[in-house]
Amino acid sequence: MGKKRSSKKLGAREQQIMDIVFELGEASVSDVLGRMSDPPSYSSVRTMIRLLESKGLLKQVRRVGTKYIYKPTQSRTVASKSALKQVMQTFFGGSASDAVAAIFDSEKLTNDDLERIEKLIDDARKEGR
Repeated sequence: MGKKRSSKKLGAREQQIMDIVFELGEASVSDVLGRMSDPPSYSSVRTMIRLLESKGLLKQVRRVGTKYIYKPTQSRTVASKSALKQVMQTFFGGSASDAVAAIFDSEKLTNDDLERIEKLIDDARKEGR
């Protein structure tokens, strides 16, 4: 039976581990532990990495001595798009316009932000999206 990808939200520590592994490209438990702020025990990090592996988010790529090296199963871009879809579905009923409206209501956008958004909208119109 294959591993299933989880669409469940990650806990704060799980997200921290994923961020570290994305940053490094691949990492052992001790690599992750060394980059964590206020780190838990080695065994706790090992357990969380195994959970992320069981969720299909990390995979073992090789063994170096007694250490296993892990890497993400998908790129940060793919993972972020999947997470965004989940947030849109959960909080905005799948509505992109409602999600964008929430960003406009809650964030102070710079002129550079607004120009980039205008360009993205123009590009989407030209491409028929």
